Amino acid sequence: MTDHQLVHDRYGKQRVHLTWLDRDRDPHVLRQLVVDIGLEGDFASSYLTGDNRAVIATDSMKNTVYVLARERGVASLEGFALLLAEHFVSTYPQVERASVGADELPWRPIRVDGAAHPHAFTSGCGLDTASALAERGRRPEVTSGLRDLQVLKSAASGFSDFVTDRFRTLADTGDRLFATSIAATWRRAEGTSGDDQSWPADRAAVRDALLAAFASHHSLSVQQTLYEMATAALDAAPSVAEVSLVLPNQHHLLVDLEPFGLDNPNRVFVGTSEPFGCIEGTVRRGG
Repeated sequence: MTDHQLVHDRYGKQRVHLTWLDRDRDPHVLRQLVVDIGLEGDFASSYLTGDNRAVIATDSMKNTVYVLARERGVASLEGFALLLAEHFVSTYPQVERASVGADELPWRPIRVDGAAHPHAFTSGCGLDTASALAERGRRPEVTSGLRDLQVLKSAASGFSDFVTDRFRTLADTGDRLFATSIAATWRRAEGTSGDDQSWPADRAAVRDALLAAFASHHSLSVQQTLYEMATAALDAAPSVAEVSLVLPNQHHLLVDLEPFGLDNPNRVFVGTSEPFGCIEGTVRRGG
C-alpha cells in the first residue's frame, strides 16, 4: 500500500458578513465587514479517519464573529481582526495558528448644513482591509490596507522613452489619462503594537498621503508614481515601516474620429478593462 501523508491542512469560514451599529454615540457609528477565518493545528484525525472531536464547526466560527462583536464591539478593523485571531488560539488548545482577514466598506455620516447627520450615512470610495495572524508562542502580526480605491488624473501624466523593438506599437506620450484602482497594504515596525486609536489614525494618514501624492505628482510612469505615493505614506505615518502598492493601469484609449471628419485633441476616450498593465512595489523605511 502507498504510504501517503497529509502534509498540510487548514480550514475555516469565509465571507462572514457583519453589520455593527453603535447607537450610543452621536452620530451613530456604522461598520460593515466581511470576515474570513482560517485555522491550523491538530485536525489531522478528521482528515485521516473522520474523527471530528477536535473540529470547531465553521458555523461556530461564524457565530463567534457575531458574539464577539456584541460583547466587545468593533472599535477598529485591525483590532477586531486581532481579537478574533487571538480568541481562537487562546480558547481552543488544538488551534496552533489562526488567521483572520477583514474587509470593511467605510460608512460616513452624511453632512447636512455643514454638520454630520446623526443617523444617515454614505459609503466612501474603496474598501478598508486588515489581517491578523495569531500563532501559539509568537507575537501576533497585524497588517492594514485598502483596496478598490479608484483614482484618475486627466493631466500631468505621460509615458515615453521605453524599450523600442519589433514588438512595440505604443507611441510616446506626454499627455494621457492615468487611472488606477489602488490596493495598498502596510505594517508597523516589528515589535511595535497598535491600538484602536492608532490604527485608524495611521489609516487616515496613509490614505490621505496616497491620494495627495497621486494628485500632485507629475507622473512619468506608473512605477515612478507608485514610489512617490509609498514614500509619501511613510512620511505621513511615522509608525508605519513598510508600504506595498498594486496599481493596475486602467487604460482609457483615444478614439480615432478621423473617419467622421473630426479631430480628437484628447477629448474622447474609451475605457478598457482587459488586458491591463499591473505595477507592484514595496517601499520600506530606511535606517
